[in-house]
Amino acid sequence: MISTIRKLAFGALAALAGTALVAPAVQAQEKFKVFLSMSYIGNDWQAEAANMLKALAVHSSMIDKVDLQVQVAGPSAQKQIQQINAMVRAGAKAIIVYPISPTALNGAVKNACEKGVVVVAYDSIITEPCAYNVHIDQKQWGIKSAEWLVGKLGGKGKVVMINGVPGTTVDTLRIEGAKEVFAKNPGIEVVAEANGMWSQAVGRTELSKILATRPWDQIDGIWMQAGCYTANSMQSEAGIADDKLRPCAGEASNGGRIQMLPVGTEVDGANGTYRPMGAPRWSSGSQNFTGALALKLAVAKLEGKEIPALTDVAQNIVTNENIKLCKEGSWAEMKDGCNVFQPAIIPNPGWFASIYSAETPEVGLNAALVGQPED
Repeated sequence: MISTIRKLAFGALAALAGTALVAPAVQAQEKFKVFLSMSYIGNDWQAEAANMLKALAVHSSMIDKVDLQVQVAGPSAQKQIQQINAMVRAGAKAIIVYPISPTALNGAVKNACEKGVVVVAYDSIITEPCAYNVHIDQKQWGIKSAEWLVGKLGGKGKVVMINGVPGTTVDTLRIEGAKEVFAKNPGIEVVAEANGMWSQAVGRTELSKILATRPWDQIDGIWMQAGCYTANSMQSEAGIADDKLRPCAGEASNGGRIQMLPVGTEVDGANGTYRPMGAPRWSSGSQNFTGALALKLAVAKLEGKEIPALTDVAQNIVTNENIKLCKEGSWAEMKDGCNVFQPAIIPNPGWFASIYSAETPEVGLNAALVGQPED
């Protein structure tokens, strides 16, 4: 009896083995072909945002889902249109885009959508209804920054404005918001205005041109989409004491935030004007993780999930009252509220510190620096 059972069992196993041999192999899921379409890249913010997006694409949660390719159009809407059309022809399933214009790309984007491509814009806006958008409220950025500056000046003073990249919705909406506030305060006079291209170097050049005809004693406050670090440095180089620095409302550069720390704060790697100065500052960025978040949403859509047409990202506003130094720059520290990094960790003062989001735990400091995801 036992022998018979053994024979039956052996026969069953052999049958199963035979079935396994002839069954078709399970194929790995085909990756989604995703393109990143970048426009202007001549500043630290764009490089960091791209690094964080690339880091997410190789995170363990994404690496088997996404085949990411990157193309740069520069500040040319026509070239970006051509590249988007080529991406569609190349079989793109999703296109993540930093648009140079809110409207110029609409025809290409609509064509992509009609062919089933998911299009998600980050930071700057695409107005074509089929596109998804991920960004902060840029007009509120302009309003809140200007309101802080007006308050610091007591409603009266001469202000210099250094804007961003012309034509982008980020620049247009920020200027619109700020000028609405300044117009409501007749004691505020905008005495000079220039385009800084969201670059510390360009900001220095443009501010130097202004200072050639209007010295620091004729400037009471500064509104800079990027460049407050540079403006503080230039004042220090001109012999202006730390406690006499003009209030500056602007970007989230790490150098500018180090300058915000109280004089005497111990930091590792401080040197020259990359040091605590107690500089009066309002500091907020477009949030460098928005590109990574756009990729995350695009993949969710491709997997059949619903995503919002607009993901309105909260601003992270830092002032002298809530500036907090990160000792190591770990995820846990950022979650606990630190918002500026040691100069020894971030040697480039123009590097943007607005990298933390609870929505993107896959990417942190190393993602922004070198495109390496969190463990």
